[in-house]
Amino acid sequence: MVESYSQNANHNMRRPVVKEEIVDYMRTHLLENQGHLAEIEAFAHEHNIPIIQHEVVAYFRLLMKTLAPKHILEIGTAIGFSALLMAEFAPESQITTIDRNPEMIGLAKENFDQYDSRKQIRLLEGDAVDLIKGLDQEYDFVFMDSAKSKYIVFLPEILKHVKKGGLIVFDDIFQGGDIAKPIEEVRRGQRTIYRGLHRLFDSTLKHPGLTASLIPMSDGLLLLRKDEDDVILSD
Repeated sequence: MVESYSQNANHNMRRPVVKEEIVDYMRTHLLENQGHLAEIEAFAHEHNIPIIQHEVVAYFRLLMKTLAPKHILEIGTAIGFSALLMAEFAPESQITTIDRNPEMIGLAKENFDQYDSRKQIRLLEGDAVDLIKGLDQEYDFVFMDSAKSKYIVFLPEILKHVKKGGLIVFDDIFQGGDIAKPIEEVRRGQRTIYRGLHRLFDSTLKHPGLTASLIPMSDGLLLLRKDEDDVILSD
């Protein structure tokens, strides 16, 4: 019997951390966006356009400064906020971003014309399934923030364009906690997303060619490091 610790030792380690008050603390204490990023963030909130939450913004600042990726691929441009964020904090990077929503594309183009001063960002218009196949670049960082049910559809082709050692980040992978429920408890309109995300987890979390981490930040992030030159996902 181990006597060094009582049964009540490390009680705090057994409590869920991401409570509402902790989320609020992160969103009010981390460094605010500045300049054009603050303006785009305010526009997104005013018009109910989903962009990455503030704690994820702070995390991306850290990732960009630490990893200093040279070639970035983003699936899901929206109004261009996250692409401009990555450009700001990885100033040597070249960013390819893909979207198919005409209204979002129009707004993103306006923002890129105005704020992409180093001309780092290339916007591709159309369905990612088709456009990914035609990419002629290897990427060391990929950000996936599009249709969640399509993550597993996009991933096999994306892996062909990611360098060994490259990082792929998927946003919104917990679906407000639905992902941990039995499918019968999930609203019918959300079950396609549920199934797609579970296929993603089943294919990646224990894959020998990937290092995976789930991060309970915002609505959840999945991080995958490509550890081998060729990674083939099982069905």
